[in-house]
Amino acid sequence: MGFEKILFYIFSVLLIMSATMVISVRNPVKAALFLVLTFFASAVLWLLLQAEFLAIVLVLVYVGAVMVLFLFVVMMLDINIERMRAGFIRYLPVGIAVALGMVGMLIWIVSGEGSAFDHSVARDASYNNTAELGRLLYTDYVYPFEIAAVILLVAIIAAITLTLRRRPNTKHQKIEQQVAVKRHQRVRMVKMQTEKKFGEKR
Repeated sequence: MGFEKILFYIFSVLLIMSATMVISVRNPVKAALFLVLTFFASAVLWLLLQAEFLAIVLVLVYVGAVMVLFLFVVMMLDINIERMRAGFIRYLPVGIAVALGMVGMLIWIVSGEGSAFDHSVARDASYNNTAELGRLLYTDYVYPFEIAAVILLVAIIAAITLTLRRRPNTKHQKIEQQVAVKRHQRVRMVKMQTEKKFGEKR
């Protein structure tokens, strides 16, 4: 067994354990942190598959940006843990059915006749997978890419709407009134009597 296989098995087990903890822990913040660990393990597996661009994008985008957004949303929302547990038990059979379906699809893809990885060949050091990924992304898959961008925009707007709380006594700036103000409205000349020194008579 080579060193790459040892790394693969180590990070695969770490990935499965952290992904299990994401859906099993009770604290949402801890679940988000375990999701960060899941992303790191996935990035290492992509490095082993020589997909360096996808690995670094997973770390920079998901761990560095999306997970920070998740943590802010989890901490700002008032989440009812008991209600979440009730919903978890209610939809557990559906979740198990979806998980089994995904496992079956993965087994069908990576094994047997006509595997999706049968056409993969080893590339030399001059091969640029980033350029190939960009070519496929902006030619063959340009419409799914734009649809995903729109979905992410809707998710951002929804997150802002959920966390927006209007307070009745909050003062806001009115830029048009600040720009239209005159000089005499900004500065007021006040005539004051000069102060006298100690012991001085007027």
